[in-house]
Amino acid sequence: MAAANHTSFTIVKCILVGVQGMEDAHTWLSVPFCSMYILALLGNGLLLFIIIKERSLHQPMFLFLAMLATSDLVLCTTTMPKTLSIFWFNAKEIVFEACVTQMFIIHFLFVAESAILLAMAFDRYIAICCPLQYSTVLTPSRIAKIAVAAAVRAFCLMASLTFLLLRLPFCGPNVISHTFCEHMGIVRLACADITLNIWYGLTVALLTTGADTVFIAVSYVLILRAVFRLPSKDARAKALGTCGSHLCVILMFYVPAFFSIFAYRFAVNSIPRPVHILLANLFAIVPPMLNPIVYGVKTKQIRERVARMFLQTRKSH
Repeated sequence: MAAANHTSFTIVKCILVGVQGMEDAHTWLSVPFCSMYILALLGNGLLLFIIIKERSLHQPMFLFLAMLATSDLVLCTTTMPKTLSIFWFNAKEIVFEACVTQMFIIHFLFVAESAILLAMAFDRYIAICCPLQYSTVLTPSRIAKIAVAAAVRAFCLMASLTFLLLRLPFCGPNVISHTFCEHMGIVRLACADITLNIWYGLTVALLTTGADTVFIAVSYVLILRAVFRLPSKDARAKALGTCGSHLCVILMFYVPAFFSIFAYRFAVNSIPRPVHILLANLFAIVPPMLNPIVYGVKTKQIRERVARMFLQTRKSH
């Protein structure tokens, strides 16, 4: 920390301590996290490659899936390299500007991914409840506008969150009990009243992910009502099958997300610190790792393309 005057300081570097209380186990912890990171890179990279290469997959559902895979790739790559460098090399220092940038990207992707999941729910609603209008409602230009709207919403909200953070004076410790920089971890370093930051962050979370969850729930109520009105049992099973992978992804995203949002603000002293840090890391890597597996297993078109690609690879050898 560098002195700015006799009474206050400006943080030059932050110290990320890793999983506080489990420093001796960092090397062992790196094994599962590194494995999950590699699987996330391979899975999402393969998914993007297949969707981009196969023109038959240039449909709304798969375009939204490509957005989700891109978001997952950036999210795990924003968090895991620093986490692993702490585990392997004890590289705990991070420049304050880089810490704030990492925080911005993580929360930006969190809000953007929530919007993508809402768009995917809307896609399933149109496909099942209004199938004859599917191609006219979800046109390429409309999908592009949805993507831009998701990015603009996330950017505006995170820019204001970052502005409120940077206006705070920092004149105390520069140690963050975490493996990566996130909003509340940085805010708690400030030597001023952070009530506004806490409540603004919570409001943003509730107005984005909270509202998105409500809209997703409404869309699935309408979907289920339409599905159970279908006369054929096979038709009902097929319709529900197309929604199964999306529901799995929704649960993997929102359950740990809401736990993290509320735990860090209202139960920070009641949850053991190592548990909270490990859960936050799992939230950053488990959904990106599992999302391509879930869609690969449950989506016939992707399964067929992956199988065909591996068969062609074996024949070429």
